[in-house]
Amino acid sequence: MTKRLFPRQFLAILLLLYCGYAHAQVDVTTTVSFAAGGKKSKKLDPSNVVLWLTAADGSHLSAPTPVHPRLVQKNKSFEPHVLVIPVGTKVEFPNLDPFFHNVFSLFEGKRFDLGLYEAGSSRDVLFDKPGVSYIFCNIHAEMSAVVIALTTPYYGISDRAGHVTLPHILPGRYTLHVWYETAPPETLNALTREVVVGSDAALGALHLPPPGIVPPHKNMYGHDYPPPTPDQPVYAKP
Repeated sequence: MTKRLFPRQFLAILLLLYCGYAHAQVDVTTTVSFAAGGKKSKKLDPSNVVLWLTAADGSHLSAPTPVHPRLVQKNKSFEPHVLVIPVGTKVEFPNLDPFFHNVFSLFEGKRFDLGLYEAGSSRDVLFDKPGVSYIFCNIHAEMSAVVIALTTPYYGISDRAGHVTLPHILPGRYTLHVWYETAPPETLNALTREVVVGSDAALGALHLPPPGIVPPHKNMYGHDYPPPTPDQPVYAKP
């Protein structure tokens, strides 16, 4: 006869399983830096380097529950400059400047045009497929941001000191991917490698080739931006 578990016993077993699962997870850490371009070159900012892990055998990793992050337009810039999200995330684009913006992305990743919208208003975009999306404003050429949508829960982004933490990783074999702005595809492909996550969760320091210069971009009509003018409360549509 099968022994029946009482609710209290059942909860105790679930707690033990949860604790064992949580104990198996580790926080993977590393530090990134850029190679100097010359003896007199200044130290390069190591922030906004994105690292993520995918299963080495190509199996699917369950992505986390999508959150609702914000890419804020303020002081003629996007904050943050680089945003990493799981696929299926809806990103809010609030305009906190006292003038109009027109947010768009037409080059890679998610393609969209939010149109002209005023101060204090907001628009949303659902990033429903993996990829890198380069975000611009059709009015202010100096505004740019990057949204990276991933199908893995294991990712992190470097801070100003170059420190990166990928939290709650289950031990196993993974493929490490690296991305940073202006790095050509061949550089990023060369940085991709297999890693093993175990009890020692440190990946070691990553020394990266120096980033290039961000090239100028066109507006969403493929034209050069007109010379900047003083911001007014209202803009006429092109």
